[in-house]
Order: sequence, then structure tokens, then C-alpha cells
Amino acid sequence: MVQVRVQGLAVVAQEVAPVVLLREEAGLRRWLAITIGAPEAQELAAAQERTASPRPGTVELILDVISALGQRVVQIEVTELRDSIFHADLVLDDGVRVSARPSDAIAVGLRASAPIEVAEAVLEEAAVDVTVANADEAAEVLGSLPGDPLDGPPETSEDQIRQFRDLLDEVSPDDFRDPGTG
Repeated sequence: MVQVRVQGLAVVAQEVAPVVLLREEAGLRRWLAITIGAPEAQELAAAQERTASPRPGTVELILDVISALGQRVVQIEVTELRDSIFHADLVLDDGVRVSARPSDAIAVGLRASAPIEVAEAVLEEAAVDVTVANADEAAEVLGSLPGDPLDGPPETSEDQIRQFRDLLDEVSPDDFRDPGTG
């Protein structure tokens, strides 16, 4: 397993769907983009910003149930890519593994401050290598990212969060249909 961090959320123009971007911790080389739904992107944005809601959402409920059972989430693992679908597990402190969608698992991991790891085989199959040739090029690439990718999660302004939420509010199910299928 390879430790990654959530670098952020993005909308890939060709997909018209949000993706969560995971970046390899060591080496800053491989990035993994996992397509998620708009509601999941909104939940991930809230989890990344640690935004509190007046009532517990699904992620908070999951963590409350796990805590009520005397457990805690100690790790998130993206375990495989099968039939173009990513699979993930929540790993509890007693070793119990709970299967989950990656978007849900990552949101739980962010709220629980649990490390996120991706199976090497998944990275080999689906990650994009962003190795750069020299230090100047690395500074240019890393400098174009939100926040400082070497010093933890990116800082996100309130305006960026508002713009992303506005985008999510404007998305409809028709935006995700294949144009060739009518």
C-alpha cells in the first residue's frame, strides 16, 4: 500500500463529473483521479474543510456508530480497480475491514484524520505519473497547485468553496449521460 493525500477536487471537462485527486505522499510522482458524483464531491469538500453541519450527515453518523461500538477508523485503503470501478475499505482499530465506495471512505478518513493508502496495483493501473525533469520544472508544477503540496492539504478559500458548491448546485443528472445515448 502507498500512502496518498487528498490534493483536491476537480471537474474533468471530458467527464463533466467531479473527481477526487489523490497524490502519492513520497516522491510526489503519481496522481490518481477517481470519478465521483456531485453529492459525494460536496461531502468530500465539507470533510476536507471540516465544515460542521447542524445535524450529523452520513459520514458523521458512520463515525458515531463506529465510536459507539468502541472502535475507531485507523486507515482508509483503496484496494482495487475492478471492471473500471474503484473499491475501498475502512480499516478499524481491531482489524475489521468495512467495504465502501472510495468517495465515502475518503470522506470518513478525512473526518477521522485517518491515513489514506492505495494499493500499488491500483496506482500502476490507473495513476498518472507527473514526474518532472528538473527542480525549476518541479517548482513551476508545484507552484501552480492550490496551497503548498509539500506542506499538507491545500488551503481553500471560502470563495473557492462557494464556487465549487455553486457548480454542484448547477449540475443535473443529464450532465452525466453519454451524449450518444440520447
